[in-house]
Amino acid sequence: MSLSGPGVDKFPALFSAGEIRGVELANRSVVSPMTRTSATEDGVVSKQMADYYASYARGGWGLVMTEGVYIDLKYSQGYSYQPGIATDEQRDSWGKVVDAVHAEGVPIFMQIFHCGAMNQGNHWIEGSIAPSVVSPKGKQIPRYRGSGDVFQTPREITYQEISEVVDSYGAAARRAIEIGFDGVEVHGANGYLPDEFLTAYTNQRDDEYGGPIENRIRFHCEIMQAVREAVLDNPVGVRISQTKVNDFEYSWPGGTDDAKVVFSLLAKTGIDFIDCSSHLGLDPVFGTENSLSGLARKYSGLPIMANGKLDRPEDAETALLQGEGDFVAIGKSALADCNWPRKIVADKPRVPFNPGMIMPYATLDCYEDFMAKNPTGIPAKKIEARDVTEGA
Repeated sequence: MSLSGPGVDKFPALFSAGEIRGVELANRSVVSPMTRTSATEDGVVSKQMADYYASYARGGWGLVMTEGVYIDLKYSQGYSYQPGIATDEQRDSWGKVVDAVHAEGVPIFMQIFHCGAMNQGNHWIEGSIAPSVVSPKGKQIPRYRGSGDVFQTPREITYQEISEVVDSYGAAARRAIEIGFDGVEVHGANGYLPDEFLTAYTNQRDDEYGGPIENRIRFHCEIMQAVREAVLDNPVGVRISQTKVNDFEYSWPGGTDDAKVVFSLLAKTGIDFIDCSSHLGLDPVFGTENSLSGLARKYSGLPIMANGKLDRPEDAETALLQGEGDFVAIGKSALADCNWPRKIVADKPRVPFNPGMIMPYATLDCYEDFMAKNPTGIPAKKIEARDVTEGA
């Protein structure tokens, strides 16, 4: 879906066509994955969700990315009413989403997900698993139906379970392609299971999955190889971050050396893109002139999705022109206004993000109720809330 209007000339990089392993994007804007907890209790997708994703396709986005979708009926689900891709029923329910987005001429990728220790609502099983017996920092998040209490302490994942989880990622990716998704992204960021392996303080293992950065990125690489094999010629990518939904301060202890290892080894698995999630997408890291996404581009040689407060089209354009990324993934502003690209092109005001849109829960029902009461997106009374992580 190509757009026309004054914004195309004003932001030529943002509205230039792109491509990821043969999948064509009309422009460089990507809907960032955002947890919406609006499926059925057993992870089946609703018509409301199909309408939600289709609204982005109509809004002019180059690519739609789903929220994190859990991969098995064991420990992967992290949120109550989160959608899954572990059963035939769950897979088939996604067909209405794919059809609705494709009807607008826009591609859609599925993000597949394992919560690890960050479990605050699992329909299928009690407990949680992680690389080591380390409780997550912080507390469960009420807007995602968490209790507000501390997270439970996980047990250490076994060798056999590591192999099973890797296989489950491959099976989930295969199911996504079977139902018509154009590509798959693995959620390897933000404090969930793969990121718990990568993060020094949550990975205290003394085997080949722990210790130096080359070992801590091993689980990611095994997952990406399994997904690559499962989806054949379809695009495959991974989301990577330093910070987490429960820890905005963490930084890779090895700095640029860690970045070089992480991004170069991921590239060797045969993936097609890296989605870099940062609190501030343009901010330099490790004393360099590059952002995390810029380093990903430098060390991987792959197309990069830059993410993190690039909501202003001027900032998105700058990120693209400066080589910090090849695409820009937008979270909060996409949630607030599904017509973000179309309104930029037409030089029309956009609905601003307001915390009330995800209160008391970050569900589609709560958003629709807020907008029905506040059509401009600005309530009469100021609503306070904690900062919202892009693409949680």
